[in-house]
Amino acid sequence: MIRRILIALVVLCAWLGTALAQDQSKPAVFPQLGHSWPVLSIAFSPDGKVLASGSRDETVKLWDVASGRQLRTLSGHGSWVNSIAFSPDGKVLASGSGDKTIKLWDVASGRELRSLSGHTDWVFSVAFSPDGKVLASGSYDSTIKLWDVASGSELRTLSGHTDKVTSVAFSPDGKVLASGGEDKTIKLWDAASGRELRTLNGEPKRQEENSMAQVEGVTNWVHSVAFSPDGKVVASGSQDNTIKFWDVASGSELRTLSGHTNWIPSVAFSPDGKVLASGSFDRTIKFWDAASGSELRTLSGQTNSVPSVAFSPDGKVLASDSWGITLWDVASGRELRTLSGDVAFAFSPDGKVLASGSGDSVAFSPDGHMLAFRETIKLWDVASGSELRTLLFHLGEYPGLALAHEDVEVEVPHGGRF
Repeated sequence: MIRRILIALVVLCAWLGTALAQDQSKPAVFPQLGHSWPVLSIAFSPDGKVLASGSRDETVKLWDVASGRQLRTLSGHGSWVNSIAFSPDGKVLASGSGDKTIKLWDVASGRELRSLSGHTDWVFSVAFSPDGKVLASGSYDSTIKLWDVASGSELRTLSGHTDKVTSVAFSPDGKVLASGGEDKTIKLWDAASGRELRTLNGEPKRQEENSMAQVEGVTNWVHSVAFSPDGKVVASGSQDNTIKFWDVASGSELRTLSGHTNWIPSVAFSPDGKVLASGSFDRTIKFWDAASGSELRTLSGQTNSVPSVAFSPDGKVLASDSWGITLWDVASGRELRTLSGDVAFAFSPDGKVLASGSGDSVAFSPDGHMLAFRETIKLWDVASGSELRTLLFHLGEYPGLALAHEDVEVEVPHGGRF
């Protein structure tokens, strides 16, 4: 089977290369190398000038926000990079990985400063304390570890979750650490002593007979936690498709935000605390009024799930990832720029159509009737800028190329489908 696939790919690539070489009007292809697998985590530097992204391709990339230019790639992890965080002074970047380690990087040079080992399973979340002296890490080994940033030594292990810890966050004053896990709870910890302060799970209330009131409480895995800027509220995103607001002082549930149709792996407060953003596996981003809980706006159009969202320090821009990274204007909801991983562009021979793809190659045949690409392709009208069509190529076990005819009939070398 593999041999047949390889032969088909070789024949296909040879045909395409020959066809293009025979015609001087062959389209230009402009590859922009970025992440080669989905992005899992994004973070703005404290000054808002640099965006960092961690990916399943085992790398971290740094991007210039103003230009969208890729600055450098940080390589060293041996598995997915699940979480990244800048130190408060912006000089150090922390990354947590499926290789069970946390790495600290010098942002200016891209040099690896040290690797922190101690977890026995995936590291899924990392967060700096507000003073930058302590790093917290949450792991699939059901523990949270606190690390001394200067020396890299482990300060203590916080045990209490009974399942994977998927998110950690410090309160703005650094005194409290929040953690969310697949045990359906949010826990608050004293950051100095490591003592568990309380567990937030909103024990479900018994419904009155004939009552239609919703049952309160966490009913599924908690995938993200975030403190409001004043430290009084914790927001949690869950696999039950809801966001919950919790009062830090009392531990009581304040409200539930409903609207997403799939689980929510990321929530973030705006710097002024007035807006909450949420990214979901329903391929949308939602803005919520933090005071009332009402939905302000939905950003649609992502072709994949949205595992991470982050506000710029001034609150004017939101970054989201859905394979590529997109920057949004918070006030209008307008898309500002896409920082795409592995994107290629090609003009049709007559210059009327532009194709953009999420794979590493896009090319028209000389007559413009056939298009070779990988994974996902968009066709755009050059004159108007409007999107003409999206062709989705669902990869099977073996990546390959697809040929799309002008009537959208497709030959797929390895049995994938549109």
